[in-house]
Amino acid sequence: MLPLHVFEERYRLLVEDLLALPDGASRRFGVVAIRQGWEVGSGAFGNSEPALYDVGCTATVRAVSRRGNDRFDVVAVGTDRFRVLQMQRGLAAYLQADVDWLPGPDTDADTVPEAAAFAAVVGQLFLRYISQVASLHGTKIELPELPENPRELSYLVAAGALLTAEDRQALLVEDLTSARLAAQSGLLRRELTVLASLRAVPVPLVQLAVPSSMN
Repeated sequence: MLPLHVFEERYRLLVEDLLALPDGASRRFGVVAIRQGWEVGSGAFGNSEPALYDVGCTATVRAVSRRGNDRFDVVAVGTDRFRVLQMQRGLAAYLQADVDWLPGPDTDADTVPEAAAFAAVVGQLFLRYISQVASLHGTKIELPELPENPRELSYLVAAGALLTAEDRQALLVEDLTSARLAAQSGLLRRELTVLASLRAVPVPLVQLAVPSSMN
């Protein structure tokens, strides 16, 4: 799930364009992380040109609520992955690109047993991770019921764990669920060690550098 509060002009225009599509049309847009730089300024990407990762994910709109004349609340769900081939600038206020669609669930056909074995391990590690994070916050929670589908579990862990942008991107690039879960096993073990050693929830350093005026 990707809840968004949209207020910048270029993204308001994007939402307006999505809403203008015919009934039954797929209302989706691409999400690509910034590798380096800031998305600020007057242009589609501000006065500077940030470096983008080349693999992103589409977000399919599930609900839109208009807040006055200049804001939207949007709920979207991540769907298909893509690789950016070429940026198309000047077509709209927001950036557009030519993309190549990456493999989906069909690629897992030959690795189902391996993915299931990794899922059993990752599921237990993730529950331990959730419990320790809650404990550090002084919060008592009821542990969630995890998806039985290994691919769904791998996406839940990627979205729910407090990982750096680099870690998340590495998980997004993986085509096979088994490979993604194997990587998550290592990442969760690392994070559990950090939690036990520092007794604090780690925050990626890049988050500390974001100017307070950015939203």
